[in-house]
Amino acid sequence: MNIFKTEPTFKFLNKRYYAFGLSALIILAGVATYFVRGGFNMGIDFSGGTMVEVGFNRHVEISDLRMALVPTGMGDAQITRIGGEQKFFIKTMNVSDQAMKSETMDDHEVVARKIENALMSPEEKAQTAAGKIDLNNTAIGEIASFLRSKGLPDTDCQEAAQQIIDARKTGTGIIADLALLEARGLKHKVMSVLRESAFLGKYTMLSVEIVGPQVGKDLQKKATMACIGALIGMLLYIAFRFQFLYGLSGILTLAHDVLISLAFILFFNIEMSLQTIAAILTIVGYSINDTIVIFDRLRDNLKTMKKDNLEAILDKTLNQTLGRTIFTSFTVLLTVLSLFLFAGEVIRPFAFTMLVGVISGSYSTIYQSCGWLQVWEKSFLKRKKR
Repeated sequence: MNIFKTEPTFKFLNKRYYAFGLSALIILAGVATYFVRGGFNMGIDFSGGTMVEVGFNRHVEISDLRMALVPTGMGDAQITRIGGEQKFFIKTMNVSDQAMKSETMDDHEVVARKIENALMSPEEKAQTAAGKIDLNNTAIGEIASFLRSKGLPDTDCQEAAQQIIDARKTGTGIIADLALLEARGLKHKVMSVLRESAFLGKYTMLSVEIVGPQVGKDLQKKATMACIGALIGMLLYIAFRFQFLYGLSGILTLAHDVLISLAFILFFNIEMSLQTIAAILTIVGYSINDTIVIFDRLRDNLKTMKKDNLEAILDKTLNQTLGRTIFTSFTVLLTVLSLFLFAGEVIRPFAFTMLVGVISGSYSTIYQSCGWLQVWEKSFLKRKKR
């Protein structure tokens, strides 16, 4: 597989120190950013807390949501719009004291309830105080119990509650008119109760994600161990398949890709979550694959080019595999770029990390893996000869 009519003769290795310098600057800038910002932007997976997804049936600005949360003490919550829709993620590290102790779902729901109360309009609060229920923010069991308290048969209550929940799952997730429920076939006596004792809120709590602080710390530890374990595993594999110096070059290349990815995560303040860790581990696997192909070709060239120096052999190897590297990187890059642009806010941290990793991995395969082999040849092997 080659995109060139004749084999190219690029001199990659004589630019290795420029590449080393560029990588060092990016990594050092990442380290500086880490200390300036006080660490990564930890997601709920690692920091613990509550993330609520809310949807509205009208246009809402992030600033409006923040102002509504200020009286609850959650004005510093992280609010993210989902695509161009009227849906938002509200992430807060605030939990009740009781929740910090027991980490049970009921305790953490205190935060979700505070957010729910903050988003209610004065009119909605008045209707709630009057004993009415919000059909857009009431669980199926509570709806059934409410209808049962109005003297309706249990079978009708369960059926009506399920139909209301099903109606909320369509469209924006918000029931805009009671007529929509009537069109679904709710019985007349049920509709009479709903018109008299229920109302339709202007927003809905689409989901609530909860992670306790201790669970978050445990996930941080496991994620770190997974990355370190992957790097060590790659070192052992390459050292076994080729030589130890190959493995050392490979592990430095992978460490380079991970550090570059982390640097850009810091630069753009991307949320560090389990998705981001999954992307970093994927980058490790992607990058080492291309490196192994080059090392395999290098091993063959070392047998047939015994009179040439290592730099010439490395340049020859890189030029022979350049077409494959470009094809592989370009196709993966297109896929990841599509994810980043069109897959939505939820998958964007993963796609961004992969985007950086694919570019960094392609660059490091050429200038880092083979570049470090050239360094070892000039340093360790010459000493050994002496």
